[in-house]
Amino acid sequence: MRGLVACLLLFVSTSAFVPNFVSRGATRRSVNSLGSKKKHLVSETIPGMIGNYQPSGVVADENAWDGSPSRVALISTLAASAFFSVPSPALAAGPDWGLFEGKTGSLLHPITMGGMFLFSLSTGWKGFQWRRQRTLGGEISELKKQIPKLEEGESPSAAALATQKQIDELTAERKELSGKNLKDSHFSSGVMLAAIGTTFAIEGPLNTYARAGKLFPGPHLYAGAGLVVLWSAAAACVPAMQKGSDTARSAHIALNSVGTGLFGWQVVSGWPILLKVWEKTQWP
Repeated sequence: MRGLVACLLLFVSTSAFVPNFVSRGATRRSVNSLGSKKKHLVSETIPGMIGNYQPSGVVADENAWDGSPSRVALISTLAASAFFSVPSPALAAGPDWGLFEGKTGSLLHPITMGGMFLFSLSTGWKGFQWRRQRTLGGEISELKKQIPKLEEGESPSAAALATQKQIDELTAERKELSGKNLKDSHFSSGVMLAAIGTTFAIEGPLNTYARAGKLFPGPHLYAGAGLVVLWSAAAACVPAMQKGSDTARSAHIALNSVGTGLFGWQVVSGWPILLKVWEKTQWP
């Protein structure tokens, strides 16, 4: 459409002064061929034609039409500039993101992050069980020290029997936990949580910007950004944890505990946003 209008403006700017050039050439030839008497007649006739432009191009003097070619070109240029300076409605509305801008893409963030919240609880539980498995060995060793050595033919006391029973229970628990491969499972779950959670924590604001053309700073956005930072910090503790640092383990647990609290707040603060998105967006 804009190309068609540009062509029309170009046609008007050229056709407006082409007849003027043709008429000037014809008039000069006719004036030169006239005698001195006819020149006098022409000189009396031309002034009355000044300012009267005819589409047929019948003008007898260079100044007969006030709209000179340069002026026509200037007017056409100004008109074209004014036309093209007006933004198109399609451009003003921004690009069409398709599914990403509709209800389908808008629900990716809340659904995925809701699942990630439950997955984070599962990952935390695996971490707790793995820690339990590691510490059970120390507890069992301490209990064994409490059982006195019996002399030959001596019967164990009631306290010793109770302690031995407790040791047997802890040993069975440790064996059960060892069969779950908790260390690798917890590590794999943590990697998935950090990767998928971070991806969709960024996808949420991107989807909001695609739909609304701006972000809405508030508790939900700030808590999400803080959660990603806590995930990164907790992951940074892993190398030291693998070397046996109890300080790194404690920091890892503390960071993830605070992150889980923020994640829970994300669910609470994101629910009204989800309802608004459901109302404002359309399928697909």
